[in-house]
Amino acid sequence: MSAIRVLLVEDHQMVREGLRSLLEATPDVTVLAEAEDGAEAVRVAEERGPDIVVMDVSLPGLNGIDATSRLHRRRPDIPVVMLSMHDDASTVDRALRAGARGYVLKGVGVECLHDAIRAVHQGEVYLSSGISDYILQGYLNTDDPQVDPLTDREREILQLIAEGYTSREIADRLDLKTKTVQNHRANIMDKLDVRTTAGLVRYALSNGLVN
Repeated sequence: MSAIRVLLVEDHQMVREGLRSLLEATPDVTVLAEAEDGAEAVRVAEERGPDIVVMDVSLPGLNGIDATSRLHRRRPDIPVVMLSMHDDASTVDRALRAGARGYVLKGVGVECLHDAIRAVHQGEVYLSSGISDYILQGYLNTDDPQVDPLTDREREILQLIAEGYTSREIADRLDLKTKTVQNHRANIMDKLDVRTTAGLVRYALSNGLVN
């Protein structure tokens, strides 16, 4: 049986190198490619076609959850396992709704990550044992879904605002007009009923868009 080919997405080089060594310690997993941010992850996944993407939640530019959502729309055949330090219901729920097939907490052993990769590769859903059952039940309760008021583009811009980028810098990064970014910013503030940059940053922090 050929090894499961993994795209490893982690912005910290030392952590990424450590994860690569740990993942490749077993013969049934190999790291096909690496990426440092969400946008690069989507691009590399489309180009290389890995069997599994192991994606950190907290990534610069485009966070792991929004990158998962984007990849799921473009290549639903490439499953994603989220790797995160966040065990709150909101973050887990957003990741699963974005299309993630697995969610592993960073505090567990590498054996759990191997188990998640194998399970998801076989078409199963894998949740780290540290995630309480009530979180899964909340996700499955479709009678009362949590609705994100922001569009994908608005979340992307909000994350960049929270990371300290100016409207002009965001426009250059996303190949938009500065006025378009400013309009998005105004819409975000209206939707969230927030009137200051500090308020936007607090919202981004509380919803896992930035660390």
